Amino acid sequence: MKGKFQVLNTLGASPPKNEEEYSIMKKIIISISFLVALFVFPSAARAQFLVVDCTGVDSFAFPNINSALFAVTGPGAFIFVEAGPCNENVGLNGVNNLTLAAPFGGTVSINGNVSINNSQNVFLGGLNITNPFGDGIDVNSSRSVVLDSCTSNGNAGNGLSAGQSSDITIIATGAFSRNGGYGITDGDTTFVNVVAFAGTVEISNNQIGALRNEGVFATLGNTHMANNGPVPNADLRVAIDMRGAGRAQMGSVFGPNIIENNSNGGVSLQENSEISFWSLSGVPGAANIIRNNGPFGVEAGFGSQVTLAGAQISGHTGPGVDIYGHSQLYASSQLPGLNATQVQNNGTAGGPLSAGVRIDGNSEALLRGVNISQNAGPAILALVNSSVDFAGNTFTGNTGVITCDSSSTMVSDLGITARTPASGVSCTTAHTLGNRAVSVPTPAVPNISVWKAMHSAYQQRSAAQK
Repeated sequence: MKGKFQVLNTLGASPPKNEEEYSIMKKIIISISFLVALFVFPSAARAQFLVVDCTGVDSFAFPNINSALFAVTGPGAFIFVEAGPCNENVGLNGVNNLTLAAPFGGTVSINGNVSINNSQNVFLGGLNITNPFGDGIDVNSSRSVVLDSCTSNGNAGNGLSAGQSSDITIIATGAFSRNGGYGITDGDTTFVNVVAFAGTVEISNNQIGALRNEGVFATLGNTHMANNGPVPNADLRVAIDMRGAGRAQMGSVFGPNIIENNSNGGVSLQENSEISFWSLSGVPGAANIIRNNGPFGVEAGFGSQVTLAGAQISGHTGPGVDIYGHSQLYASSQLPGLNATQVQNNGTAGGPLSAGVRIDGNSEALLRGVNISQNAGPAILALVNSSVDFAGNTFTGNTGVITCDSSSTMVSDLGITARTPASGVSCTTAHTLGNRAVSVPTPAVPNISVWKAMHSAYQQRSAAQK
């Protein structure tokens, strides 16, 4: 304490009598220093630092976030919410280069909605958002929105609703759970990116689902989607619901992507949507795990496509993978640098449609080096003008290798002639010209230095105010 008082005394101030006076004098001196800086360096006016204390304890701070927003004069403002909760709806409309954050490593609760509209370069840090009347976070027509260590839980609507050509990146860690709608909705022409390098992004226990995607969604791992859509409903209440030509990349780099215990299904694709699951070998803990999601692990229909290049699908009462309605499956364990793909312990004994992988309705599957084992029913079931091209796979513990109806065919490396049955094979061989070589480059580990630099800058700026 003596040392701190001596510092103030060297600036010509009378020594404070206690810690409270010291704190007040420190803020006065910081304010004077800031004004001097503005006089000497006029450009500093473009980088305001505004302190908010929603509890009212700090009389020098703004009493709420909206009053601080009203005081923002230009780009580069940092609104530092030192204490909460803040009981207000926060609207960021037409802002440019704005930070709204709690102290680094801490959190501040906002009881209300946060909406970001027609804005760019918006950074939210350490905010816990709960809105009892609607969505937690709404982002529309905005660019470069970053959520660092934020949560949006327990909202009446969705945790995060993104639309109208926006792009949002969730960095470090976060949660979008226990919401009345979806954890995250990603609308048409919108991009949601998860870069969870500091912990898990939890998207669980939402009433409808974890993710509704009609735009582009990507993750580099450390996502957990569990117990979503707990009540059976006419709606498709699955963990990931993709429609309207949505695109998703589920990469496992920082940790596993786990989709589990969603009672109505794991991942569903419709309307020309696409999803890829890939996991880098040599990265500890890297995996895509889809397990125990009721009737199916992954299903794709109506012109959709699934790629499995490092995924473990198990424990479903129906097929682990169900492809129907003129859709496609590509699954491989032979791509360099990627983990194995396994489809195991799916189906129900005696179920006529049970299988590890079911291909139905003018659909196609190309399988290379996949382990399909211990499933109730055949490893592969092909129905209604469908075809399966497979080579280098492992089939153990299933009720046969492949079963086809009279309209479906296979091409394989089993070394049998057309219409000649082999053990566990009940399918017509269309021709013996299979074993197509598939060359796919190994995904490169993405460069996330820009996100880590942003995270570090937040930490440094926050620490400078203590």
